[in-house]
Order: sequence, then structure tokens, then C-alpha cells
Amino acid sequence: MRRRDFIALGGAAAAAWPVGGRAESNLPVVGILSPTTRRDKLVETSFVTSLRQAGFVEGQTVAFEYRFAENRFDRLSSLAADLVRRKVALIFTASGTIAALAAKAATSSIPIVFVTGGDPIKAGLIASLNRPGGNITGISLIAGALNEKRLELLHEVVPKAAPIAVLYNPNNPNADPEVQSLMRAAQEKKLRLHIFEASAVRDIDDAFLAMIDKKCEALLVMTDPYLNEQFDKLTGLAARQAIPAVYGYRDFAEAGGLLSYGTSVRDAQRQAGLLAARILQGERPAELPVQQATKVELIINLKTAKALGLTFPISLLGRADEVIE
Repeated sequence: MRRRDFIALGGAAAAAWPVGGRAESNLPVVGILSPTTRRDKLVETSFVTSLRQAGFVEGQTVAFEYRFAENRFDRLSSLAADLVRRKVALIFTASGTIAALAAKAATSSIPIVFVTGGDPIKAGLIASLNRPGGNITGISLIAGALNEKRLELLHEVVPKAAPIAVLYNPNNPNADPEVQSLMRAAQEKKLRLHIFEASAVRDIDDAFLAMIDKKCEALLVMTDPYLNEQFDKLTGLAARQAIPAVYGYRDFAEAGGLLSYGTSVRDAQRQAGLLAARILQGERPAELPVQQATKVELIINLKTAKALGLTFPISLLGRADEVIE
């Protein structure tokens, strides 16, 4: 239960962009670059839908080229270069700072729209939020910055749990500073953490075995393009080991995770689609401010809580955006 609840451009849409970036059918081509392994349903339902609502309809006024790195981040540079050779009109990096950096390195002329959970200024993607400069703009999810709040929520649900496991992907360029920040927050709260790494399926299995060995009593999974895609496996292992866990996105809670707290990726991709539409209509990315996603969701799974023998505090239930029963 929930607690909180065009322009038809036609041929003009294709004419809004210069000659480069057109398919043989004379449509502008949007390249979608992702570090993940599958055609992301959020791209389909949020980014593509947002473009469609602005008049860019696949096969009629726009075409799409998808490139997936299959969780091999070292492939992103060559995939981005391939889209540049394809002379796409715009590149959308669907997930994470590392894909956006690969696209930026590949071209200084083709417009880029990103969605990232890291700090785009510190990462070197943009000069400033208001005036990003160059050929790039996008949406900042502030995902990593919410880890401290996730730790606080987990402690609120299981106040006596100790130690708490933290799972992260060491290949993520944002990982080290986020882990260090989380460790400082835990020290201030006098909470003990054990840090585990995972960048492949075998790593995840090994990490959960190590959690048993270390007698971890709760788990925080950090946001990361690879780990975000493993929601079924991660929630399944947490259920099998009866370990209360908090995650960054609602997919985890919907898959059986205890609770998730994070920015709405659906809303962020929708906003990215609107930015892409404005660029395809002729606006310059350098003059389009990077938008910070502000819609943060707390999703609670009561069914999982019952299986774990846990009761959520009434105050926490009252703050939830959605409770899964």
C-alpha cells in the first residue's frame, strides 16, 4: 500500500539534429551505453517512454542502438567508441559513473546524458551542476550519499545486530570513498562493520560464506551497477541465511529484500529522457543544468520481516513510501 502518494514532433524531430547521428531511414539515433548484462526494463519503461511523450517515437522519429558491457567495465571504452563510429546523435549512459566517463572519453562533440549515483563533479564528468560545460549533462542520483541513512535504518530495525556486513564492488570508481565514509559513520554510531567485496557471482557466494564465518547479523548492500542487477541472487542468499538486509533500490524490496532506501531510478530515467528530448530538439547540453534526483523512496517488505521474526517500529512504518505485505 502506498503512503505518498507534446508536442508531436513528427518529421521536425528528425530535423532538429545535424546530419550526423541518422540511421539509413533518416532518423536521429540515440545510443544507449550500459555496464550491465541485459536490456534494462527501466530504460524501456522510463527513458524511452519519456522520449516518446516528447514526440520521439522509436521507428518513427528516432532509432536506438544498445551497447551492454556484460558487467565487464573494461569493455565500456570500446563500446562507447563504437557508438561514436556509428555517428549517433546522442549517447545515454544508463547506469553509473564509469559508463559516463567512458562516453566522455570517446567524444567531445556528441551530446551525452548520464544517470549516476556518484558525484559527477568529483568524478570529472562536469564543471558544475548549473553549467556542466562541454557536451555532457544528466541526472545525479545521490545514491552513495545515502549509505549512512541506510545504515541508520538498518540499525533502527535490528538495533542489537552486530557485526554488520557491508557488500560492495571494488571495481566501482565511487566505492572506496563511499566505504570510507560509511566506516566513519559507523564509528560515530559505535557500530561494528565487516567489509566484503564482490564483482562476480562467485564473489557474492564467497562473501556470504564469509559473513557466516564472521557471524554477521545484518547486511548493507551498497549501490553499484553490477550489484544492483543481482537483486534476485542477493535477496535469495539473505533469505537463506536469515540475515536482515538493507538495499539501495526498490527492486530489492520487491524481490523479497527486507527494506530499501534510495532515489527513484524510474523517476531519474524519466528526467534523463526529458533532457535527451531537449537536446534532440536543438538545445546545448552545456547549458542544461545537471538535475539532482529528489524523489527518495523507503520500501518495506513486511512478508520478509515476518519470515525473519522482525517487527518494524511504528514510526518507521509511518515513514514508508510503500509497504509490501
